[in-house]
Amino acid sequence: QVQLVESGGGLVQAGGSLRLSCTASGRAFTTYALGWFRQAPGKEREFEAGISRSGDITYYQDSVKGRFTISRDDAKNTVYLRMDNLKPEDTGVYYCAASKVAGWGYVPGPNSYDYWGQGTQVTVSS
Repeated sequence: QVQLVESGGGLVQAGGSLRLSCTASGRAFTTYALGWFRQAPGKEREFEAGISRSGDITYYQDSVKGRFTISRDDAKNTVYLRMDNLKPEDTGVYYCAASKVAGWGYVPGPNSYDYWGQGTQVTVSS
């Protein structure tokens, strides 16, 4: 089992940047693929970005392509989400999640995540 703790959220103006971090407790961090999800008020949680266990395969939702970058540092048991050129529609609670997939170079779909952090609020003002 793994416990995830997010940080780095906050209030930013449109066009600004934030970097979210998610640090995992426990060992075997490399056995998990990782993802970032966003939940806006009154809406379902959406899969924004994912990264494989190998770290070289990534997925981005169309609305964040070219603006968000997911990365992982296995030595620090941490996954990051760099968010640039933020828009008001990026506002929401951001959750990181870990998936127990077997594939080394594979990004699981949004229904395949087993462990979740508590979330960090990101608010983008216009």
